[in-house]
Amino acid sequence: MTRSTLIKKAWLGLALVGLACIAAVPTQAEAEPLYFALEVRREGRLVAQPKLLGETGRTVRAERRKPGASQPDYRLVLTPTAEGETFHLELDLLLPEIKGHSELALLHGQERRVQLGRYPGDLEVSLLLMKVDSPEFRALMDMSEDAAVGGSGRPI
Repeated sequence: MTRSTLIKKAWLGLALVGLACIAAVPTQAEAEPLYFALEVRREGRLVAQPKLLGETGRTVRAERRKPGASQPDYRLVLTPTAEGETFHLELDLLLPEIKGHSELALLHGQERRVQLGRYPGDLEVSLLLMKVDSPEFRALMDMSEDAAVGGSGRPI
């Protein structure tokens, strides 16, 4: 075997190894835009009703604070990730007197109720998750516009 043939085979081998490495690296999944509608209840009393937009792979933070207040009325952190057709969601909620954490899996359009407090009803979150670019989301937004005009509609 000549020296030039050996060099060509070595370069070919390196090129194949390089291609195999590139193919083995997982491609970055495209972020899925999501809509979250929540109701937060403390001992049965509605304390927050945020509606948020986010996307998979990015943390969503929401806080409500009265002007001049040193502490927020609530602080909410959502971390959604896509796992096939399911969305895994980490939920952290902080109120002045209590905090809670939960991890849950939701499908598009699914609504779940989660108990975060020490006992049932202590701290409760109802959560609806929808893909933004979906017929169901567009229908919900049309319904919300109609509700604003007509004065009735869904709570979430």
